[in-house]
Amino acid sequence: MHNGKYQWQYPETSSMTPEFQAEINERKLPETIAKLLWQRNIRTQDQLRRFLDPQLTDFHDPFLMADMDKVVTRIQQAVENGEKILVYGDYDADGITSATVMKEALELIGGEVTVYLPNRFTDGYGPNQGVYQYFIDSGIQLIVTVDNGVSGHEAIDYANSRGVDVLVTDHHELPEVLPNALGIIHPRHPQGQYPFPDLAGVGVAFKVACALLDEIPLEFLDLVAIGTIADLVSLTGENRALVTIGLQLMKQTERIGLLELFKVADAKLAQVDETMIGFAISPRLNAIGRLKDPNPAVTLLTTFDEEEARLLAQELNQINDERKALVTDITKEAESLLDPTSLINVVAQTGWHEGVLGIVAGRLVQLTGKPSLVLTIKEDGIAKGSGRSVTQVNLFSLLQEENERFTSFGGHHMAVGLSLPKEELTGLQSSLTEKLAASAVDLTQGEPLLIDETLTVAEADLAFVEQLKYLAPFGTDNKAPIFAIKGTQTPVLRRIGSEQQHLKLTVADESSSDALDVIGFSFGNELAEFTGDPFTVVGQLSINEWNGLKKPQMQLLDFAINGLQVFDFRGQNKRREFRPTDQTLLVAFEPLKSSLPVVRYENQAQLTEVMAAGDYREIAFLDCPENPELLKEIAQTSNFQRIFLILEAKDDAYLDGMGTREQYARLFKLINGQEKLDIRYKLPQIAQFLQIPQNLLIFMIQVFFDLEFVTIVDGVLQKVAVSEKRPLDQSQVYQKRLKKIKSEEFLLLSDLAGMKAWLSA
Repeated sequence: MHNGKYQWQYPETSSMTPEFQAEINERKLPETIAKLLWQRNIRTQDQLRRFLDPQLTDFHDPFLMADMDKVVTRIQQAVENGEKILVYGDYDADGITSATVMKEALELIGGEVTVYLPNRFTDGYGPNQGVYQYFIDSGIQLIVTVDNGVSGHEAIDYANSRGVDVLVTDHHELPEVLPNALGIIHPRHPQGQYPFPDLAGVGVAFKVACALLDEIPLEFLDLVAIGTIADLVSLTGENRALVTIGLQLMKQTERIGLLELFKVADAKLAQVDETMIGFAISPRLNAIGRLKDPNPAVTLLTTFDEEEARLLAQELNQINDERKALVTDITKEAESLLDPTSLINVVAQTGWHEGVLGIVAGRLVQLTGKPSLVLTIKEDGIAKGSGRSVTQVNLFSLLQEENERFTSFGGHHMAVGLSLPKEELTGLQSSLTEKLAASAVDLTQGEPLLIDETLTVAEADLAFVEQLKYLAPFGTDNKAPIFAIKGTQTPVLRRIGSEQQHLKLTVADESSSDALDVIGFSFGNELAEFTGDPFTVVGQLSINEWNGLKKPQMQLLDFAINGLQVFDFRGQNKRREFRPTDQTLLVAFEPLKSSLPVVRYENQAQLTEVMAAGDYREIAFLDCPENPELLKEIAQTSNFQRIFLILEAKDDAYLDGMGTREQYARLFKLINGQEKLDIRYKLPQIAQFLQIPQNLLIFMIQVFFDLEFVTIVDGVLQKVAVSEKRPLDQSQVYQKRLKKIKSEEFLLLSDLAGMKAWLSA
């Protein structure tokens, strides 16, 4: 049995109303799509229209936001008076696109605009008093924040003290006390009436642009789509309309920098969708803020100089490559520092680049299923880094209880940033592990994974995958559907990738003569799990296009196998691939040299006692017992669902056999012709002379000794005068080997399917 790493959950079923069904029929939508819509609470005619066909009329009135009148009036006043305006943004993709939208909107109404995106390493996140002072000293007369500001009390108070107004546009969590800004534009402002609370920073900036221009500036929607997708806000309601229309308009974008960014990302603009933005465009915008000064990204998105755009796009692409290399290297180093006994990963190292530590922490969460903190140790002895969590653990609340350890700390349920003296790290990990243990949270169950539907291979065809586009764009609160498929065979099964880290397979069942292509990124180590047993794969469906040929493909997220699993590691080459864990009970029937903790089998009672003392979930048989039925008895009485067959034949009895009559005759003749034979030191030479394999020769000598044909004293063999001949099969040594050969022949030569059937019978 192989349990999935996630907790599989299925949606509650309820019947669609006749009115909804009639609307589905009117639109000629497939039944499965209708079911998926219903499960996503799209259940009325109006909801269906807004979901399937978002329009500009679905955009809400920007003046429903608190302070919008005040903000528009102050900006218009600044433009009329020729004031210098600073747009102060953030260093991620949302902040970059927000700043670009605000800059272009202000310039369209004649504003004199300077844009500044803070450097994460020198300025930190949000309003920075030192930066404000620099720009105010340089003549800035109005500051407009984008994607930040609601927590910038000190910097905003400083600007006020200098006679400079600050207008905040933000979407982050509102503090209990708002800053003393002239105006605060926020979709959740307690004094506002805005009906959609989940705008990204760029969405808020776009609303200000709409209010300033008194129209919907369509030319900004490409950036709005990018920032909204990148910031992982809810892709429902107005955000769905912004992104859907923005992606459509992006195909005709005239932004030179954006076109160049698509080129370096090797992405086809005509095929742009939310996945392309999420995996090709936003990482390149995010990377520059993670590693360097992010301000050139705004220049890239606003420039009219083709050469400048080309060079800047190449720079962002190179920085993204550096970011990926850093993530790979630091992840490997972090993995080597993990404590498998701890319920939370806390790893720190000097020299790690702090700009990518959040990504690394996320990778460790995926790898281990545990909350993870990854920190770099600075020269001043402060460890600074990021944390990522699993659904079952509120990492922010957990760390708040350790607040006295930190020099800085902030975040939310799933992600945190923190700094603390390096001397506190060991105590922090111990304390957090104790708290998690006391909370009885079960991290072995994995996070919940909602499976939308179970399909057959026949149902997961190209036409069906095409129909899933009705539900796009996908993102937070509108996830790409996840499907389960029960397979019986894997006609194709192999590792791929530069380090053989990925898995390529095809899944077949009885519904179709075709098989479904499946790609499992980072599943390369799971190849041995697919041994011919029925299984269930879970993943997302997409279309794989290569050389003009389109095929449905599943991206593997998880898999499970029910019932007994038997893994074949018989043979020297396969043995090298065997990787036991601390949950693998290693059993041997003969003395065996091993660096691993091996249990030498004595009886079932002894084995039961060993099992009770450890958390063993699988068993590995390292060698062959004299009686194969012993293997079966252990397998059935121990109730293990995962059995590994290594079955090393130490002396190759089944290969060398019992020895032939002619071989015994040669040995007898040699003994008879020699007064003494030194078998302690000369055995290899004797074996070579007799042309008998050395292991077989040892056995034959043991038979002669058992039958009292010879004596052996201090490694010297001498013949014994016998009064009567005794058949070889009267030797207990001979009989024992005979049984061993039969056991090894059965256990080593039977096919895996036969072995599994025998063990289960």
